[in-house]
Amino acid sequence: MFPHRPRSSKLTRRVALLAIGAFLATSGIFISGGSQQSVLDTQNFGQERLISWEQLPQMDGAMCQWVPASATMSLSAALQQSAIPTSEQTAERDPLRVIRDPYPSFSSVAVDMERGEVVAGDENMFQLLVYDRLANTPPEATMTEPRRIIAGDQTGLEFVCGLHLDQTTGDVYVINADTAAQMQVFSRTQQGNVPPSRVLNTGHETRGRGIAVDSENEEIFIASQHNAALVVFRQHAEGNEPPIRLLQGDRTRLANPHGIAFDKQNGLVYITNHGQVSSRPDRGEVDDSDELRPNVPLPRRTAVAGSGRFQAPSINVYRRTASGNTPPLRVIQGPKTQLNWPAGIVIDERRGELYVANDTGNSVLVFPADASGDVAPIRVIQGPKTELDAPGGVFLDSKNNELWVSNYGNHSLNVYDLTADGNTAPLRRIRSGPLESRALMIGNPGAVAYDTKREEILVPN
Repeated sequence: MFPHRPRSSKLTRRVALLAIGAFLATSGIFISGGSQQSVLDTQNFGQERLISWEQLPQMDGAMCQWVPASATMSLSAALQQSAIPTSEQTAERDPLRVIRDPYPSFSSVAVDMERGEVVAGDENMFQLLVYDRLANTPPEATMTEPRRIIAGDQTGLEFVCGLHLDQTTGDVYVINADTAAQMQVFSRTQQGNVPPSRVLNTGHETRGRGIAVDSENEEIFIASQHNAALVVFRQHAEGNEPPIRLLQGDRTRLANPHGIAFDKQNGLVYITNHGQVSSRPDRGEVDDSDELRPNVPLPRRTAVAGSGRFQAPSINVYRRTASGNTPPLRVIQGPKTQLNWPAGIVIDERRGELYVANDTGNSVLVFPADASGDVAPIRVIQGPKTELDAPGGVFLDSKNNELWVSNYGNHSLNVYDLTADGNTAPLRRIRSGPLESRALMIGNPGAVAYDTKREEILVPN
């Protein structure tokens, strides 16, 4: 990684134009402007590079335009000669092959305890699947067929990552992480390719990863992963209604927040953090509270260059009403905790215990609800018998004393007893794919590279 260095805006623009010009020139495209000169650049690239360009003939019209290979050659002929396909040719071209997981990959889970159903969010195929709570996929079966599926372009579902199920109404609240700045609400009876019953446009600044609903105080809490914030809306907000509260800033110690859990008895909120901070928002001249006024839109803040950092994963504890740049009351963090990409989190208020889906650790960690600092979990569900693989979501079925875990890595929902510990097999298992199939875990790929030595395709997610 190159160290951060100041860049000259003029030189940067020139270098960008040169790179574009060099590429376009090979395809019959030329850029006009500039004068013949060369620069030995030692500032911008970490090593010396000779950059040169020359003035091209002036052309009328736009700065960048097509130049036919000959005065009599048509544009289409020039395109064919330069091996650049036209839009029609591109549209007709089929891929040689497709790398795609044909089975749903579960990111989140919730149980309708009154109606005996379990709802799972599928990041891979953009859908919600509803199963019988007592379903148990036989080893020889490819999968368990869901009772209902909500999927299709009318649903607005995309990168489904978090959900909340209202135990009174059966409504399901869904957020879509990186790809859609929306929260959709579906009623219990909806299925198929249907529009949601309600949509809240959370805004580009609040693309959420985790969601929780405080029905008693009628508030929705969304963990904004990239914006390192906890954003609070009215429970029945819809359309472009702005948030009513914001928790954000260096003092909050929020760092790639994912899961949210409520302690209603003590008025607390627990938030899991992966630990990465992509950049610190430039908050300008604000005081420490920086609380949003009702019906005032969430402000867009620019990032401070060079402020990104890595810190240890954690579980932060705040007052339910915390806002502004407020520090946590307690933080569970350190090597003894075994936290490794902690995602979904749920609290058992009766037993005073926290259950955490430990994604990269392939485990579920259990802590006392009042834990603080670098403390070891009191129980750990982990081992080959558990069949945990990239667990991302957890749900506490207090009616049936069961813990549900969604596995992103092997197409499954696992059910355990609340007291499960160690290398314990699940009580039941719902699979959306064959027993030995492992999920590809391709989620929101940002780029693709090819390793010629190992003949492998590299996909960052």
